[in-house]
Amino acid sequence: MQVIISAYLFLVFCGFIFSVVNYSQCSGEGISLIELHGKRYEVVEDVKNGFSEKALQERYSDILSKYDYIVGDWGYDQLRLKGFYHDHQFKAAMDARIGTLDDYLFEHCNFGCAYFVIKKMA
Repeated sequence: MQVIISAYLFLVFCGFIFSVVNYSQCSGEGISLIELHGKRYEVVEDVKNGFSEKALQERYSDILSKYDYIVGDWGYDQLRLKGFYHDHQFKAAMDARIGTLDDYLFEHCNFGCAYFVIKKMA
């Protein structure tokens, strides 16, 4: 019985942490959905108000539609877009998977830059 209660508390605690992470990534504004060239995307992370739908519409190219995630970062008042695949996409190069986002931001973006992450909806 104690094992079942411990497992239940663990799952409740993990669910709470998951909810907090999702809330902080969406900046408390709820889920934002956008449409780009007939494909729907969800804004999953918006750091330092980096998301601008108008700038994204202007910079978006159809080549990005093959990716599961698109990251937009700002440098010198220019929006740069980069595509990433799901982590379970084993045919993709390791640095093209979303799990390496922190490395990409550290190595290729200006320190402390504003950025956003959008995820393609199925």
